[in-house]
Amino acid sequence: MRLDEADPKGLVRESYRIEGISDGECRSIFIDWALSLKPGIDSGDALRVVLAEYGADADHPMSRVLTAALTPAAPPQRKGGRGARVGGATRD
Repeated sequence: MRLDEADPKGLVRESYRIEGISDGECRSIFIDWALSLKPGIDSGDALRVVLAEYGADADHPMSRVLTAALTPAAPPQRKGGRGARVGGATRD
């Protein structure tokens, strides 16, 4: 994948140039970046491309956001509902 496909608007590139950028600002830019990817572009591949190009500074807030985006999400866990209220009884 080419860099211009992975960062079509240059949002990630510009985020690394902003002095004093915050984690929250980087998360907002990340959302804009993700929405700017063309259909059919694998976001995981695009993340790896922009991290390889711009993410040399692992302490930069955008590097942390991009790295976190590559981390698989934990499986969802049920937190309540009827089963929790009535001791797991099922409906017939």
